[in-house]
Amino acid sequence: MDLSERKFKILEAIVNDYIHTAEPIGSRTIAKKYGLGISSATIRNEMSDLEDLGLISQLHTSSGRVPSQKGYRFYVDRMMHERPLTGDEALFLQGMIMQNINQMEFMMQETAKALARLTRCPAIVSEPYLKKTKIHHLQLVPVDERNVLVVLVTDTKAVKNQIMHTDSAPDYEALTRLTIALNKQLQGKTIREIDRPKIDALFEAFGKHAHMLMPLLGIIAGLIQAEDDVRVFTSGVKNILAFPEFSDRQKADAIFQALEERESLISLLAPVASADSYEGIQIIIGDENDFEWLKDCSLVRAGYSVDNQNTGHIAIIGPTRMDYAHAVSVLTGISQNIRQVIQALY
Repeated sequence: MDLSERKFKILEAIVNDYIHTAEPIGSRTIAKKYGLGISSATIRNEMSDLEDLGLISQLHTSSGRVPSQKGYRFYVDRMMHERPLTGDEALFLQGMIMQNINQMEFMMQETAKALARLTRCPAIVSEPYLKKTKIHHLQLVPVDERNVLVVLVTDTKAVKNQIMHTDSAPDYEALTRLTIALNKQLQGKTIREIDRPKIDALFEAFGKHAHMLMPLLGIIAGLIQAEDDVRVFTSGVKNILAFPEFSDRQKADAIFQALEERESLISLLAPVASADSYEGIQIIIGDENDFEWLKDCSLVRAGYSVDNQNTGHIAIIGPTRMDYAHAVSVLTGISQNIRQVIQALY
């Protein structure tokens, strides 16, 4: 769809104004506020044409115009300009992500917080989906005569632990020897790399405690599997209440409920092949969403990668009148920061 320069500027004014005020805008306001050099009568005529094209709509006969979902799509595809983060935003973002660089889970939590704070929208962040977790260190710690604490540290600095029950727990010195044997055979390995020769070597090293080995390996495998399962983090869910579009509590509650369900979050973060993208960022507006509870919202989603592979996603949910240019800038900045940190971790 091609618009004349005048229609283009009027539509841009309507979209920008409504994004920031949530109020319909009339021809007289546009004439005064945006200095287009044309009369309000001419602007009214152009607005009538834009309405016929389905790009704007009039809520009431006497009210001004607001963008339609088609108008937002035209704005995102044809009008939106790249807007870099301010210096303060960039510093805040880097500080939030970098302060917990050695703990993947904390870094993801801080990323979600930063995304929610900078966009003022509910934020969703998934950690890397690599399925390649390696054992960095194992430790067997005595608890009592029947229980041993199994501690696993992964190559991503994640720390996992689980109590192992046994009829008779080895003493501290024996557990120290078993810990050394475990790390000698398993350090730096993924669960798939624990092969028969390594297990045979561990059976020999465990000696009279060999009965513990297979249950122990089962616990280690479970801890790694739990780490390999993608975790999803949210922040700022109640931010949606700040938008007048969601003053209807029923609409807001539907969003709250969906954002509490892991399967919904995973579905939201999954890339949609048919969705349009802006510099690699997908912007899905209103009815373009597959989820009924998102029909009054927009979803802005980006991937971040390690070694040129998409391994995680970040997203925000907001009203269709969200500030798309700012959202794109924030998601771009966060993607770049996460990629740098994760490459350092791995």
